Amino acid sequence: MIPRKILILTNRVPYPLKDGGNLAMNAMIEGYHRAGWKVYLLAMNTSRHHIKEEQLAGLFTQLHKFEWVNVDNSLKAMGVLKNFLFSREPEHAVRFYDAGYKARLRQALTEFKPDVVQVESVYLSTYLPDVRELSKAITVLRLHNVEYQIWQGLATKHKNVIKQYYFGNLATRVRNFERAAWMEYNLLLPITEKDANMVTRLEDVQHMLVAPFGIDTDKIKQGHNERWVGYHIGAMDWIANRAGIKWFIEKAWPQVRRQVPDFEFYFAGRKMPEEFTKLQVPGVHCLDEVASAEDFIADKKILIVPLWSGGGIRVKILEAMAAGKVVITTNTGIKGIEARSGEHYMQARKPEAFARAIKWCIDNKGLAEKMGANARKLIEEKYEQSKVMGSVIEEVNKLIG
Repeated sequence: MIPRKILILTNRVPYPLKDGGNLAMNAMIEGYHRAGWKVYLLAMNTSRHHIKEEQLAGLFTQLHKFEWVNVDNSLKAMGVLKNFLFSREPEHAVRFYDAGYKARLRQALTEFKPDVVQVESVYLSTYLPDVRELSKAITVLRLHNVEYQIWQGLATKHKNVIKQYYFGNLATRVRNFERAAWMEYNLLLPITEKDANMVTRLEDVQHMLVAPFGIDTDKIKQGHNERWVGYHIGAMDWIANRAGIKWFIEKAWPQVRRQVPDFEFYFAGRKMPEEFTKLQVPGVHCLDEVASAEDFIADKKILIVPLWSGGGIRVKILEAMAAGKVVITTNTGIKGIEARSGEHYMQARKPEAFARAIKWCIDNKGLAEKMGANARKLIEEKYEQSKVMGSVIEEVNKLIG
């Protein structure tokens, strides 16, 4: 039987595997590859997430082909201003449109002749006309988030009136862009049921399958010599992560220390802001970017995710649950994960609620351990990678015919 061929387009190189976006893209790439498909990965090597050439040469060698195009997607004040004044497109989509990437895509379509083209960011939908012109491939859009919700959330939370207006305007542009894009694909793969419901409330799409981030539970190590301390790890160039950590340290941490004076909190992540690396707050430890996320997490028991905006799914929460950790997060942080507060995780919203949840864990370690075990079982039942990819490939094959 001739293997299926898939061309996967990404708006950054899915490496290193330290944040949710990269992990989610890599899971899809590996899923198709393990199923015997010929996988051609065409990635943007962006200025914001740049990977050195010597590193790139050793990545994704198991695939049929891996290529990248260097793209300057840095924020430029004049570009943002011009876009705001003279365009209706979201500035994000403009920054990811590159002539060099377009040329390489057109060549890949002509030479590789894929059965499927899967797009890993809605902002790459600007290249869809090229796909339609040169290929009869089934087109698939992976929805890591409903993007406009992120900016809408930031607009409502921001105290600066000018930024409120800008983020609100951006949210409207992104929403319009997304809604138009959704209608152009043969299949949408939202990462959560809630995102799928949001899509169907706004548009009557052709085909859609909820495909959560798949966890290879065999590769998730259970904690060893765990300390009852808190931790957080995430990319700090994502504004929602920065805002959440800032809120937790400023608002919740004083109450945590009053209730549990010896409790400690460690956080790490790529692109750590200087305001965090210079922090001198008793009990708070900023480790900047760590060499191994796995090693950073291994000896810590309580994952704390103070998140207030964003759609999609928090991969780090799924991984923590698979490792039997105790998770304390907001309703936004747990969004998209079919977990129950008090059974699989602890939900908190206000500063005093985070403090109470942490104190409960310290005072009831046996029950907290049981909660972590329940979380592990949930991941095995609903988020095992082989089950998720089996459903995706079955749906795609139906569309190919």
